[in-house]
Amino acid sequence: MSILKSKKTKTIIGVLLLVFIAIQFVRPSITYSSEKKKLDVPDNVEAIIRKSCYDCHSDETNLKWFDKVQPAYWLVAGHIKDGRKALNFSRWDSLSSGDKKNDLYLSLNQILYKTMPLPSYLALHHGAKLDSNDITVLKNYLLSISPSKVSDTSLVNSSNKEYQNWINGSGTVTDNVKPTLNGIEYIKGFENWKAISTSDRFDNGTMRVIFGNDIAVKAIASGNINPYPDGTVFAKAAWKEQTDSSGMVYAGQFFQVEFMIKDSKKYASTEGWGWARWRGTDLKPYGKTALFVTECTSCHQPMKDNDFVFTMPLHLSDK
Repeated sequence: MSILKSKKTKTIIGVLLLVFIAIQFVRPSITYSSEKKKLDVPDNVEAIIRKSCYDCHSDETNLKWFDKVQPAYWLVAGHIKDGRKALNFSRWDSLSSGDKKNDLYLSLNQILYKTMPLPSYLALHHGAKLDSNDITVLKNYLLSISPSKVSDTSLVNSSNKEYQNWINGSGTVTDNVKPTLNGIEYIKGFENWKAISTSDRFDNGTMRVIFGNDIAVKAIASGNINPYPDGTVFAKAAWKEQTDSSGMVYAGQFFQVEFMIKDSKKYASTEGWGWARWRGTDLKPYGKTALFVTECTSCHQPMKDNDFVFTMPLHLSDK
């Protein structure tokens, strides 16, 4: 009996070994580039990006021997494909200065929330880990390319007038606004909702007010926010920052409004939220294709344990 068990065990091991050998020849394609392009950032910033980001976010991927062994190679190839799609530093020179700044800001956010580099990647690639000094270097660089400038008087006056018009309901064109490319219609009257929080983006010089509909406000008041109930809608209105000669910062030109619409079934493929954005006072739908939504979900990925919502609401009462 023991002999039969021994033979059976050897047979199973032999079959598994053959399967393991066979799958080494079934390999997804990963393209590489031998050209080493210099980034237009300081050398110490580039060194950090190269050591922590380049394997998945460039065409200069440098795989270790254990990355190339199947079935791990399938997982690695998938990470590289997704990483390059989100941000490819080999195409850095094709981006506008604003897009570069935005990508670095979002990357820093993901680093601070410890979602990037991927924990599974760091477990085997210890050299890619960022220390506190690396993070400080990245923060200081972003601050250096995002200076606060004193606005000229004419711009301040026109921005003040525009802001007052917006408060009075005449600052934007809300009739015949086109839906976003993923089919979401513009929501009129959000400016009359309750303000639940504020935020700012120093990298692109905007300040925001986040409004919530009645369902959102009730959920916040009752503490039912993780996850938020279906029907919750947030509107994030953003203005360009204006700085006067005394250093005071306040709302300037209207920049955009973004909506997050909770419907766990309808928007199951986009983390349970519908994402939409309109830019400018003419409310032009954001994005060249419906795939702009991946930009939203990628940005909010660090907050997956908080129902993908960045801004924590101020305490609200439903009374």
